[in-house]
Amino acid sequence: MNTKIVALALATIGLGLTSCSDEFMQEKKDLNKVSEIIYDDYNGARGRVDDVYSWAQPDGSKSVDAVTGANNLGSDDDIHGKSTEEYVGLGKFVDPQIELAPSGENVAPDFFQNENKVQSSPWGIIRNINDAIRGISNGNLSESEKNELLGQLYFWRAWRYYNFVKWYGGVPIITEVLEPVEGPGTPRSSAKECFQLIFDDLDKAAEMLKEATTNGGWKDSATDWGRVTTGTAMALKGRVMNLWASPMFNRKNDPARWEAAYNYIKESIPVINSCGYGLVDASTANAKAWADMFVSSSYKNPEAIMLTLYNTIDKQADSDHSKNSKWEQSIRPKNTDGNGGKKPSQMMVDLFPMKDGKRPSTYSAYYNLPASEIEYDENCPWMNRDPRFYRTFAFPGVRWTYNGTPSSAIYPAAADYTVWSYVWYHDDNKENVAKFRSSAGSMGPDGNESAKAFYIRKRSCDADVSTANYVYAAGFDMSATPWIEIRYAEVLLNYAEAAAGAGQMSVAIDQLRALRQRVGYTGDCGIDGSMDQNTTMAAVLYERQIELAYEGKRFDDMRRWMLYDGGATQVSGAPVTWAPSGWNNNTCEWLGFNAFNGQRRENYEFYATTNEDLDADGIKDPLIGGINTEDDPIVAAGVARPAGINLNDATDTDWEALKAWYDQNLASRKFSGDDYHDQTGVSFTINFRPQYYFLGLAGRGINNNTTLEQTIGWTNPKQNDAAGTFDPLAE
Repeated sequence: MNTKIVALALATIGLGLTSCSDEFMQEKKDLNKVSEIIYDDYNGARGRVDDVYSWAQPDGSKSVDAVTGANNLGSDDDIHGKSTEEYVGLGKFVDPQIELAPSGENVAPDFFQNENKVQSSPWGIIRNINDAIRGISNGNLSESEKNELLGQLYFWRAWRYYNFVKWYGGVPIITEVLEPVEGPGTPRSSAKECFQLIFDDLDKAAEMLKEATTNGGWKDSATDWGRVTTGTAMALKGRVMNLWASPMFNRKNDPARWEAAYNYIKESIPVINSCGYGLVDASTANAKAWADMFVSSSYKNPEAIMLTLYNTIDKQADSDHSKNSKWEQSIRPKNTDGNGGKKPSQMMVDLFPMKDGKRPSTYSAYYNLPASEIEYDENCPWMNRDPRFYRTFAFPGVRWTYNGTPSSAIYPAAADYTVWSYVWYHDDNKENVAKFRSSAGSMGPDGNESAKAFYIRKRSCDADVSTANYVYAAGFDMSATPWIEIRYAEVLLNYAEAAAGAGQMSVAIDQLRALRQRVGYTGDCGIDGSMDQNTTMAAVLYERQIELAYEGKRFDDMRRWMLYDGGATQVSGAPVTWAPSGWNNNTCEWLGFNAFNGQRRENYEFYATTNEDLDADGIKDPLIGGINTEDDPIVAAGVARPAGINLNDATDTDWEALKAWYDQNLASRKFSGDDYHDQTGVSFTINFRPQYYFLGLAGRGINNNTTLEQTIGWTNPKQNDAAGTFDPLAE
């Protein structure tokens, strides 16, 4: 929704159009404090729908949206991203020191109940949706008006159940407004029944919204941009059908599920196009338009199929209508008045393709995909990479400008801000002494900080690309960067995955090439056209990592494809049907992917050195500098830094010049970061336990629903820690 719709939704909350009042236990007739008369007026009924948006939409400003469990990467506390290649830091799901449980000190995340506030709890939101469906269905609006509003509500109910199912496999199905009276609760339905509810609701949404949205989108595109459409419903159904076909739910690799997904997505694409969606024309040099689409708040962005919009209203001035994104503030370095930035893992930097489209020879996770013959330069790992690499990461020597005036005079100017995030040491022992940052570098005067050789810059309002989405006030807090939950690129990736699963390899490869061609690739785009099914599927998952990096999708992909252990580790109490027999009993081996369990992620840093100084191992020694940020030994030696590279017009000559400067003045190294060591110095490694593929009910989810079956692999603290009996795979 645009700013007007956001404001309307927030305003209706203030008027009492909420899911439940605080006194709902005393109010049996009208728990929502909404007169039925409101459903006879289109604007009133639409305000009710807008209220549902305000509660049900994913919130991309948070690391983990507590209501949906979506991993949207908006803050540093991202347990999902830290469970993938994207970040270092042992998130709860991969920490070998702890085992998550339904209760106690290491309680598992609760995406089932989450909180006791009826208004904002997951089940309170479903109740809100069901109440609105009932009210509008029984109201006196015209059939077309009802369809327009009900279609949106059915979509949001499907979205809520999708988020339940991807975590728990099967949950109670509630499609009526239940009265809050004591009695036996609704039992958990099978995953298959829940998937069918989602499919049915999305089919209803797509059909009901067809008249209003399949002629290029909503009639008032500027005002209604952000509302779901027939295309949104069909795009989400394609995603959910692939989840149903993926190994997490399809242990026998039933081809009928893949064929159904393939045929549906194939038929849905022309309809999705009719709603005004399609690939952004990213034919501009160096993927500029590709970078711009993430921050565009224009309704003309065809890539944004499902999105949550934000605004630049100051919360201090208007807290009722302010809705700001936190992403820009979180990724910007401190000497731009940002929060210090986010650093990607060395793994993530290394995995992006070389400019010929093939994986770097040093990156072997997808070991059946062909390696590039272009040499991977470990001292300059940014050389000769996929165009999207440069729009995903920032590193020393590149511009990352912004509109505004930094709060400190010692900070670099905003209009030509260049990242110079290298370090030097106070001693030649790199492991045990403090390191200090360049005085003109990313940390500014905060010298003794953790190294961020690379920063995540994706989804940033880079002033060289776009400045429309934030108001700078000694920081980026007032940002309107939208959260795009479903992009058109994902539709093509979903199509490619379903095609590979259905044995249509050429169709899958065509989609991957289309995505690469729009950022500048030519010819075969580095993708072998003769790959077998296993390798084609691996190529699809690899492309998802690149195209959808830092968009909150990787953790879900790793779970549904069981990439932590391939499904080889038995879950206590699970039947033999849980073995991924259709994938040769190990999805990782089937794909040609190195299982993530047992691995570590490291960090990159660039440190000041000279070309001549080599230690006994042939590694460049660091230049030694003082303990203050102004003691930069490169600057002290009178070495000039080159002008920052503007990505919009960067040429091979520019990159070669920057490489020459690096080779003379900087060296890179990988070092153990936040994946930690134990007290004896032994390195921890990733350990995602097999029962985490399906979460157990935990926290309030188990305490407030004592009659529900617990998931196999988990215990029930309300039943003397009895072993769970609910089988998410049973039909």
